[in-house]
Amino acid sequence: MTSKRKSALLLGLLLTAGFAGGGCGGGAALLTPIPVPAWVPDYIAERAQNKNDHRTVVMPPIPPGVTPQCEDPPDKASILRTMPRVARGVPFIYEEFRDAIETTSEKLVDHMDPPRFYPLIGPAQLHHCHWKCTIYYTETIVSSWPLPYQVKRRRTEVVYIDQDHLHLFIVGQEFQRDMARDMMGARP
Repeated sequence: MTSKRKSALLLGLLLTAGFAGGGCGGGAALLTPIPVPAWVPDYIAERAQNKNDHRTVVMPPIPPGVTPQCEDPPDKASILRTMPRVARGVPFIYEEFRDAIETTSEKLVDHMDPPRFYPLIGPAQLHHCHWKCTIYYTETIVSSWPLPYQVKRRRTEVVYIDQDHLHLFIVGQEFQRDMARDMMGARP
């Protein structure tokens, strides 16, 4: 065999061995394109931007003689994030839009739990703030093919938002005794 044939055969064997390597580390796995749907980057960006939506806020202790109230209703952006998503359509075949969006908020629950111990936080009180949010909007469904049509309907959607948060609690002697008794399982 000539040297050109030998080098071509050796190169072919090396390429075949690289692509035939089994498992995830095979050479073919590096060159295989992985399809990613177009909306995946949007979901990732939304999760990164709104990461505090599902975290409990820890606030400073309540001064003596003050009763805290849920005064801040949810903002329009957080209400719209809790709504069901618009159906993903195919351009010019089926598209859905929401226009003329109006929101109202109604307080349902506003009460404080007694103080207790929370891991990683310490003694605190849970303040429950639950809101009923009503969204009024115009739903528009458009299609251009095979037959062009457009449907507009006035819609109403109701979502419930919990804005629970913790207030730190200043520990007194009686609370420490109660906590120790509860944690040790001793009965008075």
